Amino acid sequence: MDWDKLRIFHAVADAGSLTHAGDALHLSQSAVSRQIRALEESLNTTLFHRHARGLILTEQGELLFDATAAMVKRIDAATARIRDSEEEVFGELKVTTTHGFGVLWLAPRLTKLYEKYPDLRVDLMLEERVLDLPMREADVAIRMKEPSQADLIRKRLMSIRMRMYAAPQYIAERGMPGSLDELSTHRLICQNPASSQVAAGKLLVQELLTYDIQTALTVNNYFGVLQAVVANLGIGVLPDYIIEDFPSVVRVLPEIESNEVPVFLAYPEELRHSKRVAAFRDFVQEEIFAHRRQLRAMGAD
Repeated sequence: MDWDKLRIFHAVADAGSLTHAGDALHLSQSAVSRQIRALEESLNTTLFHRHARGLILTEQGELLFDATAAMVKRIDAATARIRDSEEEVFGELKVTTTHGFGVLWLAPRLTKLYEKYPDLRVDLMLEERVLDLPMREADVAIRMKEPSQADLIRKRLMSIRMRMYAAPQYIAERGMPGSLDELSTHRLICQNPASSQVAAGKLLVQELLTYDIQTALTVNNYFGVLQAVVANLGIGVLPDYIIEDFPSVVRVLPEIESNEVPVFLAYPEELRHSKRVAAFRDFVQEEIFAHRRQLRAMGAD
């Protein structure tokens, strides 16, 4: 089978359009169309249903696309390993983590990584869904539980807990609750228990909502919860790692917190010797150490 035709087929299937695939491949639409037609003829089958809004894979096309997708991932993995044989840290590194950790903790610290490795390109993928590292959906993952996938190198970075916080102005205006029963006179800001979140946070929110809370705001990510807290809207349930960067918020009912949530960094065994992965891993560990020192100095542990 002609590898070039397979490459063009994969681009068309991925884009769902001859025009968009042609743009990506720097080929004319007619050239792309000829290659697809030749591939269909060589296989004696139809790979695409054509309609006004674009192209849809046939059953036979889906089978071929699954094969080419696996090929592309293997080639990407081989390319990454070849590049990592160089001394310099450069190229793309695909990092996945949760929305909350990525937005509130990791992204604000990436300046230091880029200062040290200006030729590195980080593709930060914020997903509650666990991406498949062995299949190279991402190179490195930071997750709020130990990864269950096989053939992964994993390292526990730290532990976090979900706690309650409010802005000083809100407490000045509404008062500090002295017990869980007094939460009924306050607005609770949290993730909906039905939304994707760490199990320990979900359990804490479910417990708090049993206390006859009269008004609440639910947001499907911790960044939204934090913004509402900072805007004096109520008492928010948030991960404790926000405190270093938002020292003005006040902890509410300090005896109430979730169970411990472990934070793990993981990457595929085949990237064990990757200089890009090593650079990112070391950077995160250094930032974790600095984070712990800062929390101790603030007395927030």
